[in-house]
Order: sequence, then structure tokens, then C-alpha cells
Amino acid sequence: MSSAPRTGTAIQDLDTPALLVDGPAMMGNIERMAAFFRGRPAQLRPHFKNHKCTQIARRQLAAGSAVGMTVAKLAEAEVLAGAGIDDVLIANQVVGDRKLERLAYLARRIHLRLAVDHIDQAVALSRAVSAAGATVGVLIEIDIGMGRCGLPPGEPVVALAGRLADLPGVRFDGLQAYEGHLVSVADPEDRRVRVIEAFREALDTRALLERSGLPVRVISGGSTSTYAITGVIEGVDEIQAGTYATMDCVYQRLMPEFGLALSVIARVISRPRPGVAVLDVGVKGVGHEFGPPQVKGCPGARVPSFMSEEHCIIHDAPGWRVGDAVELVPSHACTTCNLYRQIHVHDGGRIVDLWPIEGSGGLT
Repeated sequence: MSSAPRTGTAIQDLDTPALLVDGPAMMGNIERMAAFFRGRPAQLRPHFKNHKCTQIARRQLAAGSAVGMTVAKLAEAEVLAGAGIDDVLIANQVVGDRKLERLAYLARRIHLRLAVDHIDQAVALSRAVSAAGATVGVLIEIDIGMGRCGLPPGEPVVALAGRLADLPGVRFDGLQAYEGHLVSVADPEDRRVRVIEAFREALDTRALLERSGLPVRVISGGSTSTYAITGVIEGVDEIQAGTYATMDCVYQRLMPEFGLALSVIARVISRPRPGVAVLDVGVKGVGHEFGPPQVKGCPGARVPSFMSEEHCIIHDAPGWRVGDAVELVPSHACTTCNLYRQIHVHDGGRIVDLWPIEGSGGLT
């Protein structure tokens, strides 16, 4: 028996918990970001990891100003290729023989790039793609302050880029630099100054590479909360903004020009004490590693930092009754979308479509 809602169903009548996206709010966000990049030297490469939904990806590309999509995982690139999207950057290192076999096959179908930061990755990549008769572009990832993957800026990057030239099937295309340690800086001016300073290392490395006779086609990086900074830095070519399409309550505080489109609808299952309500969703339905969700339309209600697996306790709850539907706005859209297999698109509180989230779950 199908539980898929009919078009026109009120969101309050959905089985809960369910993932929602406000269609007009989402499209407004997509159009706003596309408009910013229209006519600028830097271009947009939206990050699929935000929503993992090809219907949203198609709309991001159709809005213009985008050169392709960014993904975090090989499987996400395969999902996009299956949907007919043929320009993808894997903003990550891909390691392991089986993954590299899949990557080589994919590189024969689409324009594919990925990040490297070690010669061993590049040698294994070359072996796989050259055996398949394919070519991939690589971006050397440099660490501009996040302390995750990436080579130190400067000479180590030049040394690796020089060695890539000898590897069949591998084309050195440029640099990846992600300022992830700065995306949540609250003060806008402080964020701007620190982001510009961080990217100076990437730009200096680009200049060093080009003086060494190694042309840099692209520097790719950036995020939703820094797009207006990185998007105007001369020499930064692609911005990997992701969360702007759906938004979440953390990013929306940083970038209020984008609307909150994503929510999870849940239901009150208990009113155990005055002022306390319990909902039928917990950490298995709401990503909350950046903090608890917010109750939509009810600023006085509080969600504690601890949530159970399948329960969310609301303090200072209004006069909800058992069975009432309540919308939560997650603190982290990306991990919330990854918990669901479909997203309910609504307009004015009524369902207009149901889209699969093809990249969700434990895909590798």
C-alpha cells in the first residue's frame, strides 16, 4: 500500500516525520545566488552534498551562472551522471582500487575532476584511468587554515604539480582551497578580512605555479556564508556554495538574505508535563551537530541540546495537543537531507511534488 501523498495534501496531514522543502523559497534562494554570479569572472559550482537530490541540482544548473556541480563522494558523482549532469568536481580524494575502477568508468562518460594532495593518490589514479582509456582533471588541494586535507601552500604544491605532468590520464587543472574554518565567523567584516587573508595563500601559490611554467586553469573553493567574499576575489574561479538552496537555521543567521526552505514536520506524541511536548523525531531524523533545531513559527519554544534517537523534547511549548503537527528547522541541512530518501515539495503548505533524494544514506 503506497503512502505517497497526493498533490494538494496539507503538510499537516503527512505521515511523520517527513522532510519538507518550501518550493518558492528554495527557488528564490537559487535565483538569488545565480543572479549574484551573473556576469562575474567567478562562477558557481553548487555543492550536491547539501540536498543530494537531482531535481534540485537540475534547477540550480538551469538558473544559470553554474559551470557544473560539486560532490563530496564518488557515488554522488555517479548519481548526477545518471541524471544527465555531465560536469562534476569531486571535492575530495578518492582512494581504493574498486573506487578508482568506478571513477575511471565514470570519467569516460562525463567531464570529471577530483582533488589530490599526495603523489600516491595520483599514481593510483593514473593507473586506473589510463587502463580505461580515460582522462581526469585534478585539483591539488591546499590547506589554507582548516587543518583537514591539503598540502601546505607554496613549494610542496609546485613539486606535486610537476610530478603530475608525467602521469598518463591525469591532467593538472588547478587548485582546491576551502576556508571551512571561517564559514561560521559571526561578524561579517571579521569573516571578510579573514577569508581574504586565507585565500591570499592560494593566490600566491597560483602565481608560484605559473612562474614555474605550470598553468592553473581554476581555483575552486568557497561556501554559502562566504560567496559574496570569495566570489569577488580576483583569481578565484569557482565557488562551491551548497546550503543556500535549502538553508538551515545556522546558515540563515549568517546569511539572512536567503530564506529558510528546509524543515522537518513531526507530530506531538506526548504532553507529559505542563509546558513540555514530545515530538516523534530525534537525531535519526534531524541533523543537529551544529546545535538543536528551531521550532518554526514559535520562537519561544526551546529544544535542548540533547535529543534522543526518536524523540525531541520541546520546553515552553504552546498549547499544542497530542497529534498536532510541528515544523522543525534543522541546524544542519546537509546531514538532515542525508537521513531521508525523499523530500516533500510544498507551496503554501500543500504538497506539489515528491522528489527522491538519490544520493542519501551510506553511498560510497
